[in-house]
Amino acid sequence: MKHILPIIAAVAFSFPALAQTPPANPDPATPSVTSTETPAPAEPAKGANSFTEEQAKSRIAAKGFSDVMGLKKDDDGIWRGKAMKNGASHDVALDYQGNVFPN
Repeated sequence: MKHILPIIAAVAFSFPALAQTPPANPDPATPSVTSTETPAPAEPAKGANSFTEEQAKSRIAAKGFSDVMGLKKDDDGIWRGKAMKNGASHDVALDYQGNVFPN
C-alpha cells in the first residue's frame, strides 16, 4: 500500500512530458535562425515566415539592394520581389530565416 502513492505520483507527473508538441522545424538542415556559424542555404528555405513586408524590405536593403518593390509572400512563405543593386535590376527573395537571395 505504501508503494502505490509514489507510483501514482510518478505516473501523474509523466503525462505532461508525453503531451509535448514536436519542434516547429524538425529538419536541422534548415534551422529557424541563421548565424555567422551557419552557412546560408543555396536556395530559400520553405517555412512559416513571420517577417512583415516592411521587415522584409529592410532585410533586403541591408544586403545592399535599393528600390525594393513588388514584394509578395508566396505559398512557401518566401518573400519575392524586385530590387536594384549596382545599377542592375534583380529578382530577390527572403526566406523565413532572413536569408536574402538575388536571382
